[in-house]
Amino acid sequence: MLSEPIGRIAPEIYGHFIEHLGGVIYDGVWVGEDSKIPNIGGIRKALVDAMREIKPGVVRWPGGCFADAYDWRDGIGPRERRPRRTNFWVDNREWREVGIVPQKYEPNHFGTHEFIRFCRLIGAQPYIAANVRTLPASVFHQWIEYCNSPPGSTTWAEIREANGDREPFNVRYWGVGNESWGCGGNFTPEEYAMEFRRFTTWAVPDYGVGLRFIAAGPSGRDLEWTRRFFLKIAERRAFDRLWGWALHHYSSFSGGEAVNYDATGWYELLQSADRMESLITAHWQVMGESDREHRVRLVVDEWGAWYRMTTNIHPTHLFGQQSTIRDAVLAGLTLDTFNRHAEKVGMANVAQLINCLHSLFLAHEDKFVRTPTYYVFAMYADHQEGQAVRAIFSAPRVSWTDRANRPQLFWGLNGSASVKGNIVTLTVTNPHLSEARVTEVLVRGATIASARATILTARRVQECNTFENPLAVVPREEEVPIRTPVLVYSFPPASVTKLRLVLS
Repeated sequence: MLSEPIGRIAPEIYGHFIEHLGGVIYDGVWVGEDSKIPNIGGIRKALVDAMREIKPGVVRWPGGCFADAYDWRDGIGPRERRPRRTNFWVDNREWREVGIVPQKYEPNHFGTHEFIRFCRLIGAQPYIAANVRTLPASVFHQWIEYCNSPPGSTTWAEIREANGDREPFNVRYWGVGNESWGCGGNFTPEEYAMEFRRFTTWAVPDYGVGLRFIAAGPSGRDLEWTRRFFLKIAERRAFDRLWGWALHHYSSFSGGEAVNYDATGWYELLQSADRMESLITAHWQVMGESDREHRVRLVVDEWGAWYRMTTNIHPTHLFGQQSTIRDAVLAGLTLDTFNRHAEKVGMANVAQLINCLHSLFLAHEDKFVRTPTYYVFAMYADHQEGQAVRAIFSAPRVSWTDRANRPQLFWGLNGSASVKGNIVTLTVTNPHLSEARVTEVLVRGATIASARATILTARRVQECNTFENPLAVVPREEEVPIRTPVLVYSFPPASVTKLRLVLS
C-alpha cells in the first residue's frame, strides 16, 4: 500500500556481530598477515569479498559477554608486543579437551585498528561495545578519544597515528556494556541506569561525529528491565545521551540440533522466532511510558537461532552450528519483522557473522562456505534505504502439532515491502513444509509493469552448504509474467522469495 508509509529502512537493520568467541575471530575473520590463506592485511579475503556483495550496514564488536572482560588497550600497538589474556569463554565445558589455542587464550592480534580496517573493507559502520563490568568510565572515554580525536590533537591521537592511522576512525555507535543484567555486571535496572549515566553524560566529547550511545536492554520479554531503566533515566532527563535500547532474542527449541530435525522442530523454531514482533511492540510501548516522544530507537543487536546441540566443524568453534533452509526462513521472517517496524528499529545484528550460532559463513583454515542465511541477506539488501510501506498477506494458516501433541496454528505467508522510486521490493516467507502458496500480488495505487523473482528453497529442508558441496542451497531467479491488473505467483514451500516489481 504505497499510500501507507511506515518509515525509512535503516541500513543498520542489516547489521552483523563478531565476538572473540570460538572460531569467529581466529579461524574466521582473522587468518594473519603471514597466512597462506588469501588475506587483506590478515583479514580473510573471501569473507571481505562476500560481505561487499550484501551491503552490510554495521558490524558490532568485540562482544557479547567478551566485551565486559576486554581492555581495548591490549589490542593496539605492534602485534608481537600485545599481551595474551585468558578469554572470557575459557571455562566452557565444550572446551575441556581443547588445549592452548588462540580461541581460549586471547593473543589480541585483532584489535581496534584491525576491526576498523575490516569495517572499511566491507563498507560497514563500526559499532563498538564498551566494558562496563570491569573497567572505569575513564577508559571508555579514552577509547572514544583514541578513535575519534583529530590528528595531533591529543596524546591518544598521536598514539593512534604511531600505530598506523593518522586520521580518526569516526566511530558513531557505542554500546555501553552488554547484557548488564547478566554477564555484563549482574546489575539491577536502576544500578545499570546509574552506570549508563556515569559513562555517557557530560564527560564525553562528540568530536563532530554525532555519537550514538546504546544501552544494554533486556533479554526477551523482560518488560520490567525496560520499564525500570527508563524510569531511572527519566529522573535525570538523560534521554539526550541515549540513542538506542538493545534487545536480545534467540530462537531455540528443546533438545534440538541444527540439521537433524522433524516437522515439529521446524515449526517450533519458527514460532520462537516469530515472537520478535510482539517483543518489539511490547518494549516499544513500555519505552513510551517514560520517553513519550520516542526519541530512543530499538536495537536488536543479538538475534538468531541457537541450538542446544552444536554441529561445529572444529572443536575450537564454540557454539558453531550448521545452517539449513530453516535458518534462512527464520532470517527472512525476522528481517521482514524489522522492516515492518522500521519506525521503531534503528539497528539489528544477527549473531554471529561466521563460525558461531546463526552464521552467514563457515570457515576453517583455507576452507570457506556461504550458508543459506547469507543468501537471504543478499536478497533483502534492496530494502536498505527504502521506504517501508504496509503490506497485507492473506493465506491459509499452517496446522501443526507440538511435542505435547497439542494442535497449533502458524501464519501461511508473511513478509514486507519497500519502495524506491518506481521499484517495489516485496519479500515473502512461506513457512509450510510441503505446500506452495498461490496468491495474487496487487500494488494499490499503481500498476505492475514487470516483475522478477529470486527464490531460495531446497530439495530437502535438512540440506546445507558444506565445504564439499558449497552450492547445495542457493537462490534461483526467474521472470514473472504479468496478467493485468494483478500478478499471480506461487510461493514454493519452505522458501524465502524476493519479488522486484517495476511500476508504471
